[in-house]
Amino acid sequence: MASAMPLRISDFPFHTAGLFPDRDAAILGERRLSYRALAEEIERCARALLAHGIAPGDRIAMLSTPRPEYLIVFLASARIGAIWLGLNPVHRPAEHRQILEDSRPRLLFGFPQLRDRDHRQDLRDLTAALGCIEGLVVMGEGVMGDGEGFGVGYEEFLEHGRPVQAEAYAAAVSAVRPDDVALIVYTSGSTGGAKGAMITHRNLVHCATVQDRLFPVDPLIVLCNLPVSHIGSSSDIVSHALVGGGTIVFQERFDPAEALALIERQRITCLLQVPTMLQRMLAVPGRRDRDTASLRLLFFEGAPMPAEQIPDLQELAAVVVTGWGLTESSCSVTYTAADDPLPVLAETVGRPAPGCELRIAGADGKSASDGEAGEVLVRGPCVMAGYFRQPEATAAAIDAEGWLHSGDIGRFDESGRLRLLGRIKEMFKSGGYNIYPREIEMVLESHAAVSLAAVVAMPDPLYREIGCAFLLRKPGCGLEAAAIDAWCRARLANYKIPKRFVIRDELPLLPIGKLDKTALQAEALRLGEESH
Repeated sequence: MASAMPLRISDFPFHTAGLFPDRDAAILGERRLSYRALAEEIERCARALLAHGIAPGDRIAMLSTPRPEYLIVFLASARIGAIWLGLNPVHRPAEHRQILEDSRPRLLFGFPQLRDRDHRQDLRDLTAALGCIEGLVVMGEGVMGDGEGFGVGYEEFLEHGRPVQAEAYAAAVSAVRPDDVALIVYTSGSTGGAKGAMITHRNLVHCATVQDRLFPVDPLIVLCNLPVSHIGSSSDIVSHALVGGGTIVFQERFDPAEALALIERQRITCLLQVPTMLQRMLAVPGRRDRDTASLRLLFFEGAPMPAEQIPDLQELAAVVVTGWGLTESSCSVTYTAADDPLPVLAETVGRPAPGCELRIAGADGKSASDGEAGEVLVRGPCVMAGYFRQPEATAAAIDAEGWLHSGDIGRFDESGRLRLLGRIKEMFKSGGYNIYPREIEMVLESHAAVSLAAVVAMPDPLYREIGCAFLLRKPGCGLEAAAIDAWCRARLANYKIPKRFVIRDELPLLPIGKLDKTALQAEALRLGEESH
């Protein structure tokens, strides 16, 4: 890329269009959108938003799967200073309503049918129930509203932008600053109501630039199949591709066999997935028959990967790395190196990314001693602007010195790499000892018959709390509680060993593919009550 890099994420399609106008920017099935065409579509949508009266700071919500339209509306909104937010089609209307009531968007974009589910009535009901929504834009080829005067088709919406004067459009674009909010990403809300993390242009550009420089891939062709409501989609994948002048191949719904086929057919060079997605890809029959030689970089994040499966990942890609971050940090803030050995990939999340400061805080808030566990704090241009309309929550998350309190417990090892031990809210005390679930889960997952493990607290009259381990058994493997107990006793101090083992063939997952520990915690509570 040229040396004069833009500072706003919405400028990158235009930057690349000026250098490589015919390069593929987005692909979905047989549909291909060049950077020239992407820039034109962004401009058409941005003009239509201005024609509707959208002003800087206004919110634009969109119900969509990962597809080119999502990219266009997101970048068009950011182009004129509006703030975009995504809605996940797998969520229910009540979940959408909670987010929309908090974000108060002026416009709602949505597809009438996604993921084999009809959303038309949901879109109507949400628009009618929320007075802040001034209009519903119905997406889809040939769609011209619902035929009942409610909602406007996307092409009709775009036509409204034609009268916008070039001077007005240029003025709106030039008024946007790098520290303006481009995106709101809502956290899962597992500890209460969902909070909207405000992500700025600077956040997205910084994070994508760091990733592009740490792991240069040429040509950069990425697969985007994470939900549009997830930070990994808009930051780690989409923004990385835009900053690197790369191509985004969309997969609307994750299917492990199709993902492997897309890698082969589209010559994907960079893949970011959560471990459960990768585990499903590794389990596809005949997956070794797929040609994945194009895959230069494979990045897993969001959860640890069982050590014994990392060599299988290394068969898929030339370089395998992992890292750690959270929604509020905009992207990953630690990374392993391209040449790190297997134990590092399995047991750590690497070292701090360039430009990001990390420190471990003890219970008193002061920096912990070397090797001591505590809360991981982050500071730098990756940290969000705050939570939307929640100043108290923002002040609790980001202290006066600019440190973002992650809620994760970790420690730095002797090599300066970060080892995660779990969430503060997951840590529990048993007989006076602090129990860090991740430390125990890693031991459990090292057993040959265990695919995945989750340790949560269960009430106990003697110890106050004890560990309850939920284990996902590998297909075709026998697994008994007594055997896994013996496995732990050979590797853990007595007080760390779970007092109960629940062996399953399935464990509950969140829409992104992570383990749903909130559901498991509720089940452990019920099991504890039943046993006393």
